[in-house]
Amino acid sequence: MRRKPAVSGQFYYANPDRLNQQVRQYVKDDLPKVSAVGVLSPHAGLVYSGPVAGEVYSNIAMPETFVLIGPNHTGLGADIALMPQGEWEVPTGIFQIDETLSHRILTNAPFISGDTQAHLFEHSLEVQLPFIAHFSKKSKIVPLTIMSASLDECRSLGEGIAKAVKESKCSVVIVASSDMSHYVSDETARTKDKLPIDRILALDPEGLYHVVRKENISMCGYLPAAVMLFAAKALGAKNAKLVRYATSAEVSGDYDYVVGYAGIIIS
Repeated sequence: MRRKPAVSGQFYYANPDRLNQQVRQYVKDDLPKVSAVGVLSPHAGLVYSGPVAGEVYSNIAMPETFVLIGPNHTGLGADIALMPQGEWEVPTGIFQIDETLSHRILTNAPFISGDTQAHLFEHSLEVQLPFIAHFSKKSKIVPLTIMSASLDECRSLGEGIAKAVKESKCSVVIVASSDMSHYVSDETARTKDKLPIDRILALDPEGLYHVVRKENISMCGYLPAAVMLFAAKALGAKNAKLVRYATSAEVSGDYDYVVGYAGIIIS
């Protein structure tokens, strides 16, 4: 099946030419490219999070496949849901699901579900695709959403993804899609968001999981980020770099109720 855009015309322009123009505002084509193992990228409307997401994708070499892991905002489908086959459409491209890699992940992490319903209206992965389409029309994807998971499940899933990547022998980047603090003051967001950012930069998925829960930080994709870190470590990642942090106040001018966005590259 082809998964049609769910937030086209809301989170980004529905017209292909306007979307191309919108993405070009936020990307830099001439930057040196890092061979990333994983990244953290935000998923708000492009007018807000586009500068951060664009910085991330501008800095990485395009792989054969992106494993896209995002939070489930809709409440539909399984707790951990992987769409194993088909394709995804955005106005500027059509992406094939890497069926070989997706089935390997399902085999290595049998507690997750092969499930399409969780993905039909979820925006967190979809808004990554216009940036990927700008740099590569050939990359495949593996879409995975998480509604709830224990720390042990995050570890098992991350290690299962890493094992599948090693077995596939193709180039893969694991994308954790997440915004940071939601609807707090700009000052509070910057203070609170530093805590999980520091844990990600330390390649510490356990610390990330615990600090978000302990400090009640409204980072919607901390579970995808933990999974990405477990996978990246199992794949030998040693370095992490914060490429950009911003809040919605930089666009809206409202410093009382902001959302934070962080872009991080793991290599």
